[in-house]
Amino acid sequence: MSNPEKEYALYKGDKLLAIGTKKEIANQLGVKISTIDFYTHPSYAKRTSEEKGRRLIEI
Repeated sequence: MSNPEKEYALYKGDKLLAIGTKKEIANQLGVKISTIDFYTHPSYAKRTSEEKGRRLIEI
């Protein structure tokens, strides 16, 4: 049984930046997948505000 990749939405404040898998979002933004992964870490959330930080939400 195949497990499809999870889909995510990337937001900066209320603005939607991208939708897709982590790989697709990284390609759209021109960054590494590890950068997209970092947006999910609690340490990143602590360093940034809700308005200026990027938030990756699983959909």
